[in-house]
Amino acid sequence: MGRTRLRLPRRTVRLRLTLLYGGLFVLCGAGLLAVTFFLVRHAVTPVDDRTLFRYPGVAADPEPRTSPLPPPSGLAEEIVAQAEAALTEQRHDVLRQLLVQSAVALGLTVVLALALGWWVAGRVLRRLRTITAAARQISATNLHRRLALTGPEDELKELGDTFDELLGRLEASFEAQRRFVANASHELRTPLARQRAIGQVALDDPDATTSSLRAAHERVLAAGEQQERLIEAMVTLARGHGGIDVRHPFDLGEVVTEVVDLRRTPDVDLRVSVEPCAVSGHRALAERLVVNLVDNAIRHNVPGGWVEVSCGSGVLTVTNTGPVVPADEVQRLLQPFHRLGPARTGHGLGLGLSIVQAIATAHDATVDLTPRSRGGLTVTITFTG
Repeated sequence: MGRTRLRLPRRTVRLRLTLLYGGLFVLCGAGLLAVTFFLVRHAVTPVDDRTLFRYPGVAADPEPRTSPLPPPSGLAEEIVAQAEAALTEQRHDVLRQLLVQSAVALGLTVVLALALGWWVAGRVLRRLRTITAAARQISATNLHRRLALTGPEDELKELGDTFDELLGRLEASFEAQRRFVANASHELRTPLARQRAIGQVALDDPDATTSSLRAAHERVLAAGEQQERLIEAMVTLARGHGGIDVRHPFDLGEVVTEVVDLRRTPDVDLRVSVEPCAVSGHRALAERLVVNLVDNAIRHNVPGGWVEVSCGSGVLTVTNTGPVVPADEVQRLLQPFHRLGPARTGHGLGLGLSIVQAIATAHDATVDLTPRSRGGLTVTITFTG
């Protein structure tokens, strides 16, 4: 037969708080009783230079007499000694009773204090148990639930509100992730379906020639190139969301100059105003941010339009002419795969400004989109350092 191990109660916060309350009460009560005992003992202890009994006929403060009283007899001395001994024994007995009764009262009060401490701790931790129960029940499928704690504005109420805010951020993040996965699946499915259709048509054509097969193959390669661009853009977007582990200082103005020099086109007037602009972060990601902004401004433009790029004092601004952007649709441009109709679709993937937002967030920068009344958009990126 195996030994039965004694299982101790689980050391919960409620138990620890109860023991803490009880321990503090024992210390304070024991100290108070000790002080009271010594005060009572001092009060009933006779002073050394004062006797409890005097010989009969002698006052406490006798007046001078011309003739002294006769000395007390032996019987009187014995009576005085017995009286003093009885009084001393009574004093000791009173102190013993006081000590015993005080210990009993302290024990009973400690039991009551532990019971009250257990009850009070339970009431204090009630909202904490609510938070724990809700945290166990909440999963990725019901992130819409909230604690909505009521009561005084104390630390537990603050904890509950913080937990609700965390759930809100998680819900938004999960929703964005689900939307991104759905959109990415749709965007990847389109070129794949196009490739399959082109290959199937070429194989089913009994009169296929070398030139027709070459054309079909070129169309398949074009669809594959679009897939590569889409995958590269999604990788860049994920990298931007991942943040930056190590930051290095670099000149953003130099990056802007290099990007603009490679993207000049005769169809759009590219105007540049660049000053030295020292920032800290990841230079390659910052270059991708500038490339996406400039490409987006050139792609979504009008014939004979212009693009203005300025950089200085930690602020990058890209303004372009183009179709009118509704004010209530501006912020949606930062969402992945979002396009504002055929006028702004073109050959884009719908990830340009989403990547800009992710990279800016990784650099602790802010993105501000302002539509122009005559068409086009102004994008301002403000770096903090």
